[in-house]
Amino acid sequence: MSSVLDRSELEQSPLADLHLLANELGVDGFRRLRRDDLIDAIVARQTGVDTGTDDDAEEADDAEDRKPRRGRRGGRGRGRTPRSADEDGATDEGAGEDEPEKIVEGVVELLANGSGFIRLSPPEPTDDDVYISAAQVKRCELVSGDRIAGPLRPPRRSERFPSLVRIDTINGRPADEVAEGTRFEDLPVAFPADRFELGSEDPTVKAIEWLTPFGKGSRVVLAGPARAGKSEALRRLHEALAGIEGLEVSLVLAGVRPEELGETGGVSFAASSDAQAQAVESAVEQGRRVAARGGDAVVLIDTLEYLSPAAARRALAAARNIVDGGSLTVIATAPAPLGGETTVVTFDAALTALGRFPSVDLAASGVVHPELLVGDAGAEAIAKARAEALPG
Repeated sequence: MSSVLDRSELEQSPLADLHLLANELGVDGFRRLRRDDLIDAIVARQTGVDTGTDDDAEEADDAEDRKPRRGRRGGRGRGRTPRSADEDGATDEGAGEDEPEKIVEGVVELLANGSGFIRLSPPEPTDDDVYISAAQVKRCELVSGDRIAGPLRPPRRSERFPSLVRIDTINGRPADEVAEGTRFEDLPVAFPADRFELGSEDPTVKAIEWLTPFGKGSRVVLAGPARAGKSEALRRLHEALAGIEGLEVSLVLAGVRPEELGETGGVSFAASSDAQAQAVESAVEQGRRVAARGGDAVVLIDTLEYLSPAAARRALAAARNIVDGGSLTVIATAPAPLGGETTVVTFDAALTALGRFPSVDLAASGVVHPELLVGDAGAEAIAKARAEALPG
């Protein structure tokens, strides 16, 4: 049922995922192909062209499979990292062809490496949970919480868990129908109009909520120099947003001090800009999938400061309010606005140093179309407050 992956996507995929995809597409002798030839064969098979592989490679595979395996001793320890056939290139070719397919259905839980599991008794894991490869997750744009169904095969060799052969349905709909839907970037969007009601008594959070409001689909930058308080404000916003029911909220720490990572994890400022961008893009991609499914997601990022300008703009630009659909809100800290924000909250380092909160610089802050979020009267009140904050 797979949708077509282009060459660039295939070139970025791990070899194990390429093996799984080749197996699903019925590419002969794929295990003996070099990576470039394997990609050529997958592309050709997806487009209905003869792959050009021959039976000699398949026979070599069969001979390889018949070789005795040495050095493997019985038992699969519970502490071992979960593996699937995809990870060591094993496939189901020639096995179990006369047996009826066993169908499994459950809830998706994604892992940090892009793969996942079908949880049969969510949220608790069990030994009967089924492994989902990263290629399947990407191809079907799965998100945690999706209910999927499809055939499985039992674990082989050193595998601990059974593996999903293919995805037949996603949330009760045919998987190919879901996978071939409109691209996220092509979905119609509108300015944010559904303000988040944060319900916090923290003075900074209250000031942001009423004087620099944001809503579902907003692109928000908390701007200011070092030690202006923007990172602390982000964490307090995270606490307030995490309490809103039905909202998928994630916090990404990229470029912060090692002491600030804590249990949340992330990468410090010592990591390369590429590593920081990867951490940010992974969280944003998860949020995009939630929004494309009709859900509401918020991704908070601390910080965009050390990303390349292109990567920072790409992360911020992913936020959108989808017409008659879901939303992705991105809230990030940065030394200065990037451009394209719908809400900018600027912090005054001098006020923060003096302990005067909220330390929001209203004159340097702003909201695009505040009337959509707080009504005409609220927008007038914000304009008046900003005018009073202007010097002179």
